[in-house]
Amino acid sequence: MSSGDVRQPAFDTSVAHIARVYDYWLGGKDNYAADRAAGDQVMQAYPNIAHSVRANRAFLARAVTYLVGEAGIRQFLDIGTGIPSANNTHEVAQSVAPECRVVYVDNDPIVLTHARALLASGPAGVTDYVDADLRDPAKLLSEAARTLDFTQPVAVMLLGILHMIPDQDDPRAIVSTLMAAVPPGSFLTISHPASDIDAAAGAEASRRYNAQAAEAATFRSHAEVMTFFEGLDLVPPGLVPVPEWRPRSEIEAKTPSNLWGGVGRKR
Repeated sequence: MSSGDVRQPAFDTSVAHIARVYDYWLGGKDNYAADRAAGDQVMQAYPNIAHSVRANRAFLARAVTYLVGEAGIRQFLDIGTGIPSANNTHEVAQSVAPECRVVYVDNDPIVLTHARALLASGPAGVTDYVDADLRDPAKLLSEAARTLDFTQPVAVMLLGILHMIPDQDDPRAIVSTLMAAVPPGSFLTISHPASDIDAAAGAEASRRYNAQAAEAATFRSHAEVMTFFEGLDLVPPGLVPVPEWRPRSEIEAKTPSNLWGGVGRKR
């Protein structure tokens, strides 16, 4: 870079980013005033948001446990990782099968910095980190191929990320591209904010978030989220509110949440 070049900041802390807002809702410390302001606005409209994002983390743990323990998956492509919290994908996977390989993908520098520092693989497995945007699946897949063997089944994890892709960016085509790159026996796991669970509160929550964030969120209906699983076989119980996907207790099953969640298998 020449002395006349001016490098732009890697990120703007004055504008809310979804990964840091989620961190705030989860009680983390890796967030800024703009993230907390956006998070508070959403909580005012939908007071159960903290319960919902925790239910999403619990869904992640149950889905990964199923994928490794029952479906035999040993490779994960976790897109939209978020700032590390409890029960990260590789920790759950490697607790069941230590040889699991996990690639985390995000486009927020704070997320990637924390991921590289904190998400260390066990000695028998591998973790890697890709700086990429879900809207560029070709780049994402190319970089993930350094670590994952795409001739063997892969679990593609899209938890709490597809709502950040507006319809005009064709999120269904993005998901189709990802699933076309993995062989039969691979899986797709999705959680997605619902437009038809507690609809009025959800609509107001998304309106308030979108007024303050750099990238707008699009909540979707059960029928709309189902289209992401087109051509896949849904694992029972299908696409359901995330607390109802194979809950481990009655209390867990009744956690308030406005997220649809499901797991599908590629034939």
